[in-house]
Amino acid sequence: MVNASDDKSSSDYASRNPNYYLAQLAQPIRESLTPEQLEAFHQILSEAIPKPSAKLVDLRFMIDVIVSRFYVVIFVGKDNRRKQRRYIPRLITRVGNTIAVLVILLGVNLTLSAFILLAVYLLKSAIGFDLLPGHFPNTIKHFLNLST
Repeated sequence: MVNASDDKSSSDYASRNPNYYLAQLAQPIRESLTPEQLEAFHQILSEAIPKPSAKLVDLRFMIDVIVSRFYVVIFVGKDNRRKQRRYIPRLITRVGNTIAVLVILLGVNLTLSAFILLAVYLLKSAIGFDLLPGHFPNTIKHFLNLST
């Protein structure tokens, strides 16, 4: 049975339950419903409100730019949506998606490789290890020392 004392008037979308939506009905309409009708509405609303599913990655952050703000959300989890598409993707769509995935993977790979090489170079420099003695920087130092 729906209890009016359980109503939530919260503006937080995630916390809205069937009682919140039933409380939005006008008072005379809500009072005219029988307990069976209220319970039926409560059950229908309980089934209609989407339940959040567990995510492997739930990353949410804001990017403030001088003139505006952007909200970025990245979810990774099991796809519980309808499995079949209503349409068959065209060849150009599949090719475009494949190219986009390859470009993204290549970009991520190159970025990670650059960071790894930078870290190794900085570590080598911090230790003072010279991989190529007599290489270009050493030649310049030697030339500058001779000219003075």
